[in-house]
Amino acid sequence: MTPDVLDRAHVSNWLEGYRRAWIERNAADAAELFTEDAVYREQAFQAPFVGREAIRRYWATVTATQSEIELRYGPLIVGDAGAAVEWWVNLRNSGAPVTLAGEFFLLFAPGGQCRELREYWALTEGRVEPPAWWGGRDGKSPR
Repeated sequence: MTPDVLDRAHVSNWLEGYRRAWIERNAADAAELFTEDAVYREQAFQAPFVGREAIRRYWATVTATQSEIELRYGPLIVGDAGAAVEWWVNLRNSGAPVTLAGEFFLLFAPGGQCRELREYWALTEGRVEPPAWWGGRDGKSPR
């Protein structure tokens, strides 16, 4: 990855690090994916988490009640300094099965860490598999 061009393989590796951190509920590893001054927008109408330490604290809190986490990605779109990807998660939250479907819009710093994450997601109770039209059902690549 050069300072001006984002490499698709780098984004895929970054996403794998994010997936691994979520599955392992490892807030420290998740925080290391971000720049020191990163902005993490988990909800569009709420204040973002700003800075690596705030992101680490958010992650430690939000994943504390989660278990049996299965995260899959849909097709990846990569631009000059940013990327977008859909994701699908089945997990247990406080023991109850839930499904989340969402999207990341990611902006990267020249060093390869994420400088801004914008996330949009929806949640439903129970375990729901992705619909037939959803890409990336295997979690690795689009269908």
